[in-house]
Amino acid sequence: MSTRAPAVAARHLIKTYPGDVTALSGMDLTVPAGTVFGLLGPNGAGKSTTVKILTTLARPDSGHASVAGHDVLRHPDRVRRAIGVVAQKSGADPVATGRENLLLQGRLYGMRGAAVQRRADELLDRFGLADAASRQVKGYSGGMQRRLDVALGLVHRPEVLFLDEPTTGLDPEARTAMWDEISRLAGEEGLTIVLTTHYLEEADRLAERVAIVDRGRIVVEGTPDELKGELRGDAVHLELRAEAARDAVGAALAGLPGVYEVLVEGRRVSVRAEDGAAAVPLLLGALERAGSAVASATVARPSLDDVYLRYAGRRFDEAESAGSRGAHAPVAAGGTR
Repeated sequence: MSTRAPAVAARHLIKTYPGDVTALSGMDLTVPAGTVFGLLGPNGAGKSTTVKILTTLARPDSGHASVAGHDVLRHPDRVRRAIGVVAQKSGADPVATGRENLLLQGRLYGMRGAAVQRRADELLDRFGLADAASRQVKGYSGGMQRRLDVALGLVHRPEVLFLDEPTTGLDPEARTAMWDEISRLAGEEGLTIVLTTHYLEEADRLAERVAIVDRGRIVVEGTPDELKGELRGDAVHLELRAEAARDAVGAALAGLPGVYEVLVEGRRVSVRAEDGAAAVPLLLGALERAGSAVASATVARPSLDDVYLRYAGRRFDEAESAGSRGAHAPVAAGGTR
């Protein structure tokens, strides 16, 4: 087992904003060195606030954190030299060329002469931007701009790279290309990557470890396979023809053999079942007898969406749509979360 110190360590981070808005409510985080670590959660969960604190762009109300062994409050200058940051919005100068942006970034970190020229050429080639190196960035496609943003974050060879929603706004083809680039980066460089995302597939594909964030705290952490493996059996999702009382649905499904973890959200019902295909007829019959006709039913193996549902008490897309409105999570109707 590695004895290397964690690349990132945060304890009980609390952060509030005016209007009594709580962004972080006791965030605890440990990121092993040399890993791709995913912070997965819907918009408004607290991921970006966490990254702002870890990258010295915001101060917590309480708690403490260190990055690359440096305290973010006592030694912010040391943290900044040890990290690279790719924010949600591009930091590139749109009227400068790709090469000019990279040279400026390198010089800001003290690189000079042939060394910064070589590093810029290396990154332009690596990220497929060599042919566009002399073009103004404002003429780049969205995918090209994001590749340049990642290159800018790597100019000074950081120990920890923060990627905050790196594929938001990209089309599917550009998103897949960025995923491939991040995978290559992790494999070839061996640096620590902290990735924030609200894309379930992105976290599942890229992250060696995932921490699911909900309402400013981590509700569960592990490898994607570990988290999905904890959910035995199948996920069965039902849509009712009309909204029904949560308690009535829970009572109708209580005691069905091989059925557990029932959760009701309006017209949608989610359960865990030992054998999803065998459970569907039982569920349909029980709900029909209770006066709740089913419009559709699907059966699937566990996904990170099901992990989120279990630990946060609501579906990921429901939390995403709630965003910063602070909507309350639905209550499980029978079983456990």
